[in-house]
Amino acid sequence: MRRVKRLVALAVSALTAASIVTAAPAAVAATEPITWGPCTDPTLVAAGGECGYLSVPLDYDHPDGAKIQLAVGRIKHKVPDSQYQGVMLTNPGGPGGSGLYLAARGSKLPNHAGDAYDWIGFDPRGVGSSKPALSCDPNYMDYNRPNYLPVTRQLEQTWLQRSKSYADACAQKNDLALLQHMKTVDTVRDMDSIRAALGVQQASFYGYSYGTYLGQVYGTLFPNRIRRMVLDSTVDPRYVFYQANLNQDIGFDRNIHIWFDWVAKYDSVYHLGTTGAAVERVFDEQLAKLSFQPAGGVIGPDEWIDVFQQASYYQLRWPTLGDAFAKFVNQGDWQTMKTLFETYGGRGDDNGYAVYLAVQCTDVQWPTSWNQWRADNWRTFTKAPYFTWQNAWYNAPCLYWPAKAGKPVNVDGRGVPSVLMIDETLDAPTPYEGSIEVRKRFPGAVLIAEPGGTSHAITPRGNACVDDKIADYLLTGDLPARKPGNRADALCDPLPQPVPATS
Repeated sequence: MRRVKRLVALAVSALTAASIVTAAPAAVAATEPITWGPCTDPTLVAAGGECGYLSVPLDYDHPDGAKIQLAVGRIKHKVPDSQYQGVMLTNPGGPGGSGLYLAARGSKLPNHAGDAYDWIGFDPRGVGSSKPALSCDPNYMDYNRPNYLPVTRQLEQTWLQRSKSYADACAQKNDLALLQHMKTVDTVRDMDSIRAALGVQQASFYGYSYGTYLGQVYGTLFPNRIRRMVLDSTVDPRYVFYQANLNQDIGFDRNIHIWFDWVAKYDSVYHLGTTGAAVERVFDEQLAKLSFQPAGGVIGPDEWIDVFQQASYYQLRWPTLGDAFAKFVNQGDWQTMKTLFETYGGRGDDNGYAVYLAVQCTDVQWPTSWNQWRADNWRTFTKAPYFTWQNAWYNAPCLYWPAKAGKPVNVDGRGVPSVLMIDETLDAPTPYEGSIEVRKRFPGAVLIAEPGGTSHAITPRGNACVDDKIADYLLTGDLPARKPGNRADALCDPLPQPVPATS
């Protein structure tokens, strides 16, 4: 609580899921096959990929009505047809992440396991190169935003007004019919349309983060059309999506403290303190200073928090963040922070954010009372002060979202023959408990846990223990033995924490 009080004091001084969907919808066979041509994505070009568009119904309940176009990428199998394993659909998560590049993911698997599949990446409806693509206010995540921490009623009202203005802009600049059909179920039906357009009866699926929820719903609605499925960092279907975000806050705060300890371990490199507590004090001091005066006129408390949240996501970014932190404190280098903010924050392109909201706000009804949001977030803030209010304002447009919310699917994986799940036990965005819950709902699932790992959705990443099991599964269908009870079935050590280049 002392740290919470300190952060509140610093900010004050600145002043400056329910009903069930179970019936499998009929697949809508694609009226036209995908016409393949050259790609423009550099990753796919380098990998020899091919790209095209697939027309799908805007509203699957009216298949002869308006159409939208999905951007699809493919890298075909490299083995003889006798060894061909079929189609592998992919999704990187978000919601709102562009997935075209994932067609190239198969080459990263050991033992050439990916060569046996046609890898399919796609931009989900509303995303990236798909048509139309959502955008509401590209400048919304720009500099000079109000402090995330609403320590005055005026700050709170300013953020609420901003949130409403973003939702209003989404209503004004996009077709309401598209906003009404951005739910997870719509994308799952799109996935099945891609499968049908490719002329296969079954497809495999490799999903990350929110992509694991797509896999869960696909396996619930179309279990007979799943061949194999890999889920990396699994969404907990019990908490879509309001409570899930509150749960994330706890993990984000825990993981940045692990990073503080790591920075302290390499004080000879970073010169920011020899203990995690000392590094944290320096971090908080900078956060307070930025609340008074943004560095370079652009790096304020919000940009600071946005950049360093990456430490809670990915250990592979720890050295980059440690270097930026040290240069900022010891050399006054705010330019590196500016570069990282623009790299990580999506400044100037709100497509991913618009789609994120369009899905999350309509998959399920969020609380309509701001009083509930206020109480829940201040309660969470006492445990997780760094990222709670950032996350709250990120989602606050759901209070005013123009499209009506639906009711989430009751995830039931009993019809899916086999699933391989991977999760690091200190994953912040998708807490490990979600993997245990989904394993319970999918009797054919096996879970590989990486105890103590804090990274999110990174397979394959050179961890032989994990990657070899993924490769074996994709090549043979063989899984580690499932153990009784609610626990992991296999354990792998996470990748070791990085070592700074100059240490």
